[in-house]
Amino acid sequence: MDVRQALAAQTYANAKPATAPDEGAGLAGMARDFAATLEQGEEVARQTMLGEADPHLLVQALSQTQLAVETAVTLRDKVVEAYQEILRMPV
Repeated sequence: MDVRQALAAQTYANAKPATAPDEGAGLAGMARDFAATLEQGEEVARQTMLGEADPHLLVQALSQTQLAVETAVTLRDKVVEAYQEILRMPV
């Protein structure tokens, strides 16, 4: 085996994990992140009502929750729009 072939095989083996799909990517990862954002917002709101958290943290958590909900609604609208476009296609 040539040294260049061995180096190429080793480089390929090292690069292969970098090209593997990320387990947290995709819709499942986004759904987990969305749920975590909502739970964090609820927890900060609960702590603020009990006087344990700063009101500024509440405003920040609510802003993050609002952004997450708006993103989810936009994604849903795009999916519905794509589905409707498929339904309009002639068979």
